[in-house]
Amino acid sequence: MPLRLAILEADTPVPAANERYKGYFGVFSHLLARAVAPSPLESVLTLTGHDVVHNPASAYPSLDDIDAILITGSKHDAFENDEWITTLVEFVRKALVHDRVRVVGVCFGHQIVARAMGTLVARGDQGWEVSVTETTLTPRGRELFGGRETLQMHRDQVFGIPAGAELLAFTDKCPNHGFVIPKRVITVQGHPEFTEDIMGEILELRHESGLFTDDVYHSGVARNGDHHDGVAMAQVFLDFLQEQ
Repeated sequence: MPLRLAILEADTPVPAANERYKGYFGVFSHLLARAVAPSPLESVLTLTGHDVVHNPASAYPSLDDIDAILITGSKHDAFENDEWITTLVEFVRKALVHDRVRVVGVCFGHQIVARAMGTLVARGDQGWEVSVTETTLTPRGRELFGGRETLQMHRDQVFGIPAGAELLAFTDKCPNHGFVIPKRVITVQGHPEFTEDIMGEILELRHESGLFTDDVYHSGVARNGDHHDGVAMAQVFLDFLQEQ
């Protein structure tokens, strides 16, 4: 029987990606379909999308009707106290103590999960991590992940490790690139769902707006298109969700 995964959409993709994929629900559907291939996605997962930014009051699924949640990335700051963000944090807290529902967090989602577990989330002082970036895996991370190359797009980060969790990876700029509690929660700071096209569009837009310096932009462009382990990371998510 397919697992019921609710994708909590915490943002809208950049314009061309949004037009192509129809929201982060589509972006993650595309990733997960590649992760389960050659099996059809619907034989493994039943996906539902939930816009928790623009319609938070009614967006959330009943925890009794799903098996897991995945919180997406976002341009917003996970440490802010906008009503929709605090509502999301509280929902994740409820999911974490549910006796059956499992939790996956990606980038902003990783930070939201850490915040819900009482760990500090704040702006990092080392600047942006962007594009294909090598992470250092911990022993637990090496057990779970075969690769180390991930797509990054963040400057906020998690400081510390939530109680009971095991650290999975880190970089010189960011001390927490993901953590796991078996059968309960798994998170990653990177973006396994991003493609070369999506990353390229973000780099262009943020450079044009002045958010990225020339150095950050040109360095990111030079590495965009390099191999990254996004599909393998999604397969780890699936193993986590299916573990008995």
